[in-house]
Order: sequence, then C-alpha cells, then structure tokens
Amino acid sequence: MNVKKQQKDYSILVKQKSPPSRLLKDMCLSFLIGGLICTLGQFISEVLSMAGISEEDAPSITSSAMIFLGAFLTGIGIYDNIARIGKAGTLVPITGFANSIVSSSMEYKSEGLILGVGAKMFTIAGPVIVYGISASVVCGLIYYLLTII
Repeated sequence: MNVKKQQKDYSILVKQKSPPSRLLKDMCLSFLIGGLICTLGQFISEVLSMAGISEEDAPSITSSAMIFLGAFLTGIGIYDNIARIGKAGTLVPITGFANSIVSSSMEYKSEGLILGVGAKMFTIAGPVIVYGISASVVCGLIYYLLTII
C-alpha cells in the first residue's frame, strides 16, 4: 500500500468519525444569549430611568444589578446551564466577569472561607480589581487636587 492511498483512506476515516460542524448554530446561540443579557441590562436601565433615577446613577445601578445577577445565577448553578447553550455570548457582558469570579471561588469552597473561597476569588479578579482600585484612587486624587487649585 502506498503512502498516498493510506493518506486518502485516513482522510475518509476522519471525515466519517468527525461530528458535523456546529459553528453556525453556536454563533447564532452566542449572539442570541449575549443579546438577551444585554437587553436585560438595557431593560433594567430603562426601568430605573422611569422610576426617577438620574441618568448619571442609572448605569452604575444597572451594572451592579447585572453583576449581582451573574454572581447569583452562578451560585445557584443556572449560569453554567445558560453558558452551555450560549457559549461565548455569556462571556462578553459584565455577567461573565461575575461568573468567572464566583466560579473560581466556588471550586475551592471545601478548603474553607478564607483560604478557599476568599483566596481563589481573587485569582481571576485580583489583577482587574487591583488595577481598577489603584486607577480610581489616582484619578480621584488628581481630581481632588485640581478642584482645590
């Protein structure tokens, strides 16, 4: 048997054994689920605006609500089911960040609240939180100094 025939036979075997591509379906579901999450955020923002919350405060409250929902749904095991369907569509919105923090801490809850949950929570979120807090402190100090002058 020559090498070309073996390669052809192998290619046929791989094609027969490989599952069909689900790329289009996965992309559509990601778009749909990600869009639904963002629509929920917009809905919360609109409800807050109708309730009389100022345009300056509504985005912060909406972000906090979406973070809470992402963390809560992860904690009770629902967000993982949504992610199984929506794939990357659940990673992009702010709820995906909350999911990553809660998921990493939940993996280590058997090690205790301090060394397990507390320490592992910052494995993923730590660099983001440290940079965010540091940047906000520096910006706040600069703003304060500029208002004094």
